[in-house]
Amino acid sequence: MINKIVLPYPVDALEPYYSKETLVLHYDILYSGYVDNTNKTEEKLSAARRENNFENIKCLEKDLSFYGSGVILHEMFFKNMGIPIPSNPNISLMEQINIDFGSYEKFKNQFTESSKVVEASGWNLLVWVPRFKKLEILQCEKHQNLTLWGCVPLLVLDMWEHSYYLQYKTKRIDYINAFWNIINWNEVNKRWDSIM
Repeated sequence: MINKIVLPYPVDALEPYYSKETLVLHYDILYSGYVDNTNKTEEKLSAARRENNFENIKCLEKDLSFYGSGVILHEMFFKNMGIPIPSNPNISLMEQINIDFGSYEKFKNQFTESSKVVEASGWNLLVWVPRFKKLEILQCEKHQNLTLWGCVPLLVLDMWEHSYYLQYKTKRIDYINAFWNIINWNEVNKRWDSIM
């Protein structure tokens, strides 16, 4: 059984860039639903194994992939935001950003532009791809099945409308621009350091 993570900041800490109302909805209702449904699916899979009855296995495995991916990505999203204090990619990560994107500004521009055009129930991610030995920006249109196998997510931005609509309505670019003010690079740096 998995438990919800505790937010690493008060629910109003991201204001004005990410409203308390949006965060409460996102964390208490939507993310909680992913956790609850992941646990329910795990219970059903356990019963299927116990009873040796796999007639619903296709549906259960799809549910586990969908809800479980939602848990993991939401937890990364909440953790890679923080109180708007200056933080930056550490020296090692900044060097890799400069190698793979040309500069921090070019990375930021590509991430922003990529976020703007994410479709449907999607995410935008900065990832490390060990096979390529480089950083990439990936759109994850359906979080359960459109990711690059083997990549390590470092920075994630939830582009589902539920993550911004209450505050930004249809002004997606305003949400993306606001996100740059609350990225907790210290958390992203920890993820980066753990794989290097």
